[in-house]
Amino acid sequence: MKLAVVGGGSTYTPELIDGFARLRDTLPIEELVLVDPAADRLELVGGLARRIFAKQGHPGVIRTTSDVDAGVADADAVLLQLRIGGQAARNQDETWPLECGCVGQETTGAGGLAKALRTVPVVLDIAERVRRANPNAWIIDFTNPVGIVTRALLQAGHKAVGLCNVAIGFQRKFARLLDVAPSQVHLDHVGLNHLTWELGVRLGGPDGEDVLPRLLADHGDAVAEDLHMPRQIVDRLGVVPSYYLRYYYQHDAVVRELRTKPSRAAQVAEMERELLTMYGDPTLDEKPELLAKRGGAFYSEAAVDLAASLLGGGGSPYQVVNTYNNGTLPFLPDDAVIEVQAAVDGKGARPLPVPRLDPMYAGLVANVTAYEDLALDAALRGGRDRVFKALLAHPLVGQFEYAEQLTDQLIAHNREHLAWA
Repeated sequence: MKLAVVGGGSTYTPELIDGFARLRDTLPIEELVLVDPAADRLELVGGLARRIFAKQGHPGVIRTTSDVDAGVADADAVLLQLRIGGQAARNQDETWPLECGCVGQETTGAGGLAKALRTVPVVLDIAERVRRANPNAWIIDFTNPVGIVTRALLQAGHKAVGLCNVAIGFQRKFARLLDVAPSQVHLDHVGLNHLTWELGVRLGGPDGEDVLPRLLADHGDAVAEDLHMPRQIVDRLGVVPSYYLRYYYQHDAVVRELRTKPSRAAQVAEMERELLTMYGDPTLDEKPELLAKRGGAFYSEAAVDLAASLLGGGGSPYQVVNTYNNGTLPFLPDDAVIEVQAAVDGKGARPLPVPRLDPMYAGLVANVTAYEDLALDAALRGGRDRVFKALLAHPLVGQFEYAEQLTDQLIAHNREHLAWA
């Protein structure tokens, strides 16, 4: 089995490598290719990756290349973890929207749109290269904004599934609080990428007992603290919103908070400098503790599980993924991309039936889906007017004056990445 990781020079890649090494019985990789245009980073990450495999006794071969075509040739699956423009572009995404009093964040709002515009054309070009090299290869997208990027891939006819670590993070945390094995926790996880709610926490599987009320009663403080939200929000809702809902439920408070501290991008950039220095140490043969602060917890386990199921291996039968709606949420079009539990196997991902979504949540999901339609149109066809319409439609912007200002800011800060600008 051959896997390729495009964006393999990321400082986060050793977390993925560690998962591949530990879970080699689930996903028996014979060849792993790390693909990245940044040759200097790739050399450091690739060296550590080989040492991790060697220490853990993994027999697979790890290669590195800056040539996408060579890297994806004959791959059974290709994982995409790109950041076009690097942390510098992310820092802009997180800062200039604040000038208009809007949340600055790399996956939602104006910053999220900027990232989508930079990313979608590049991802589609890579996907075409994958299709030419091996039309049967699966593409697993971890590149944000996952919902928009996955929809672009599916719309273009690629064999793609989107993946996010929010659900597996909740699963692991809830299992710890309930003192059960993670495999015993099945989430009624419903919504869009970075716009989801846990409507139920079931023990044993999709038909198991819902212990969410007990979880909130016994551990509500711990859950709320994890979300960086007041417990009263969680108690009033009676469900667990994802961390990203704080940008909606506490928008103005979050803007004030973001204006008083360094951007997350600046913090991560500093971590990356430290991590790359560590990776250059030829005696380092395991992921360093600092990597845990980098973000993306449990991504490696989720990626292994998904790849194993798609490639006919021993992955879990049900996994939270991003895929076509196909009637699952009746108020959305079939070709909307949603994030829900799905049955996953070699044929792909098929959403399981989900609980009815309360109008309070359904309305926001419908609104953001409409924005994503417009955002994808802007990413595919370009143009100031399309960017403006997407921003005006986003519930975190939604005002004409703000949308006008943010459109100009977005184009000014991203001109080098926008062919039409």
